[in-house]
Amino acid sequence: MNHSLQRHLSSVLGLVIVVFGLAATTASFLLAYDEAREFQDDMLRQIAVLTARSDPATAARTAAETLIDDPESRVLVIRLPGSPRPDWLPDRLPAGFHTLNRRGEELRIFVHQEGSPKTETIIAQPTDARDEIAINSALRTLIPLLLVFPLLIFAIVRIVRREFNPVIELARDLDAQAVDRPRAIEVEGLPSEITPFVQAINRLLGRVNQLLDQQRRFIADAAHELRSPLTALSVQAQNLSQAGSLDAMRERIAPLQAGIERARQLSEQLLSLARIQAGCGTESIVDISALARELIADYLPTAESKGIDLGLDEDAKFTLPAAPESLRLIVGNALDNALKYSRAGGEVTLRLSTDNDTAIIEVLDDGPGIPPDECERVFDAFYRIAGTYESGSGLGLAIAREAAMRLGGSVSLSNRKDRSGAIFTYRQGLTR
Repeated sequence: MNHSLQRHLSSVLGLVIVVFGLAATTASFLLAYDEAREFQDDMLRQIAVLTARSDPATAARTAAETLIDDPESRVLVIRLPGSPRPDWLPDRLPAGFHTLNRRGEELRIFVHQEGSPKTETIIAQPTDARDEIAINSALRTLIPLLLVFPLLIFAIVRIVRREFNPVIELARDLDAQAVDRPRAIEVEGLPSEITPFVQAINRLLGRVNQLLDQQRRFIADAAHELRSPLTALSVQAQNLSQAGSLDAMRERIAPLQAGIERARQLSEQLLSLARIQAGCGTESIVDISALARELIADYLPTAESKGIDLGLDEDAKFTLPAAPESLRLIVGNALDNALKYSRAGGEVTLRLSTDNDTAIIEVLDDGPGIPPDECERVFDAFYRIAGTYESGSGLGLAIAREAAMRLGGSVSLSNRKDRSGAIFTYRQGLTR
């Protein structure tokens, strides 16, 4: 099941923001809470100092316990210029902050002492009131942050969606491509992160166009190659129908049979090429020595008919991971070409060898050789070297190259250096 990269990215970024936001919010809350408590302590200290510096006459008239008129802070001011101490207050308290219990209620107390005799000013505040004020103050700092979270997540989703728009447009552009002539995608203006991906697609489209061109040429050439023998067959059949005697009929039936055979061979080669291009064939471990002997036996009658010495030169025994039918087509077409172009009474050798991790299968003949500038072109479908009169369709080497590519190998054609003749070479790794 495919997953959405856009949704995944939005979720991950949103989760990261939430996690870090919660951490930042918690830290902000704790800092604000501590600052609020420190502020309350500072407030108690300031109240104590201001109260101690107030008019002594006024101070003498005040009760021992005075509640400042503030329902939120609930601050108690206690002045002890010698008056009786409250029963919940210890006899001796050093100056500074203390936490005491008054009839079940916890108080935060600041004791201020000055003068001689010492006058004590005690400022007290219930801790629950302090905590409530601190929490409310901290929460007021958190509310803007909590409101920002949904806005941030919404903004992330919108930004990610907008940044993925080029990918969506790219998909639409690809969908709109013509099937028979795909064109390259414009990379200008695309994000640099997807530019290599688009460039790879353009290279693939270029190869597709090249393949389509090859297919068009192949179909045109195949139609031309089929039309020629079919036209000849039509003429020969017409001539046969006009034969006036049995001898004339026998004389005219031989070219007809030869034409039918050429058409059959061409059809078989076209089908072989189509099967290879379709990837037909099951891969297995092929014993190359056994395959070579089978092919030598298959082509021995053809070699004997021309007086050609067909032999096997086996420098190494090895196996290859490949489809047996594909290997048979590669080596068989090479042997067929070598026997066609070798001189009567000549020599054709199938040689097996290895080079490190590479298997090498060679077919050597002693024919006229091949012009150096034609060594690559002969692998094109229906291509034949000018001036050759041997029968054939020009598909054998094209089939061999296509099969080699499917197996991950390579084929090449070169001239012999020791004598006149050509060397067909197939290379493939011993392992994949």
